[in-house]
Amino acid sequence: MKKYTFTLLLILLALTACGPARQADSGSRVAKAAHVIGFYNLENLFDTYHDEGKNDYEYLPDGANQWTETKYRQKLSNMARVIAAMKEDNGVWHTVLGVSEIENRHVLEDLVSEPAIAEANYQIVHYDGPDRRGVDVGMLYDPSKFTLIDSESIPFTFEGSAIEFEMTPEEQQNFRTRDVLCVHGLIGGEHFAIYVCHLPSRLGGKGQDLRARGGEIIYNHAMEMNRKYPGINCVVMGDMNDNPTDDSMAVYLRGKEDIAEVGPEDFFSPFLSMLKAGYSSLYYRGESNIYDCILVGYNLAHATPGTWQIQPIIKGKYYARIFNKPFMTNQTGQYKGTPFRTFSNGAFVGGYSDHYPTYIVIRK
Repeated sequence: MKKYTFTLLLILLALTACGPARQADSGSRVAKAAHVIGFYNLENLFDTYHDEGKNDYEYLPDGANQWTETKYRQKLSNMARVIAAMKEDNGVWHTVLGVSEIENRHVLEDLVSEPAIAEANYQIVHYDGPDRRGVDVGMLYDPSKFTLIDSESIPFTFEGSAIEFEMTPEEQQNFRTRDVLCVHGLIGGEHFAIYVCHLPSRLGGKGQDLRARGGEIIYNHAMEMNRKYPGINCVVMGDMNDNPTDDSMAVYLRGKEDIAEVGPEDFFSPFLSMLKAGYSSLYYRGESNIYDCILVGYNLAHATPGTWQIQPIIKGKYYARIFNKPFMTNQTGQYKGTPFRTFSNGAFVGGYSDHYPTYIVIRK
């Protein structure tokens, strides 16, 4: 009996010793006083109705994707499952969750009503944008933790830029892409400016100058907010269609890899070191990338005591997390190890998204 008790004690001690290491590696539950701020590309969350003036025909019941109410409802359920899984891991709902590739406010209203996440009582910030396909960005927030002050949809323009563009003036005039969403609010009494973006596509191997312009637009607006609200916490998130090493983030958003190097006019770019370490939020043309980035301004990188500050959450050294679970990932076949998406090779496969969600944690 003594031998059995001693053996059991050894097993319990071993489990106790291993537990924190596993949690730190996978993303441990955050403290109740902390806040989760994240981003998720929902991969073409369209309803089944035509929006006037938008090229959404492939996502209609008689369109190329045969996008029926059944498929739409499954897509909503899948997106809600991922958001609920993040809450289960963290122990708290996101305070703020930026989203992209959504057709309109209606799809967000349907999403936040899904049974798996309805208790979060997410509220919505959304503007109809000029993208020709009709895809927008938006933001969900927990009104018990985030107090909305105001918001605006910042248009993508070419005026006032020092960038040399490939497009002719006429092409620039006809160019349409997603606006940048800026949401101004309070978390625990501190001002936040949260930018949600979906920078121009890489299709055709082009658009580097356009994504650089997107970074320039966001940066200039953030500096204006800093002047207007000294001490404001700026957070930039989105599908950048660029890695954090590319000019849009490293040059035009002044994203720094080392938090110690972040100055008052810089941003801390936590996914830069994670990209170098081999992490991935999506695969584009077979290559591993992190396009789903979050950057924070100086005040969150170097907080004064008693104010919000970004926290290391992976292995004690990475300040961000890419959330990927087995159910969100292809387990077999040609695409093994990559995100389990909604469509594959033109066929509906009932997956989640071609992007993994990402997030940061702040606490005092």
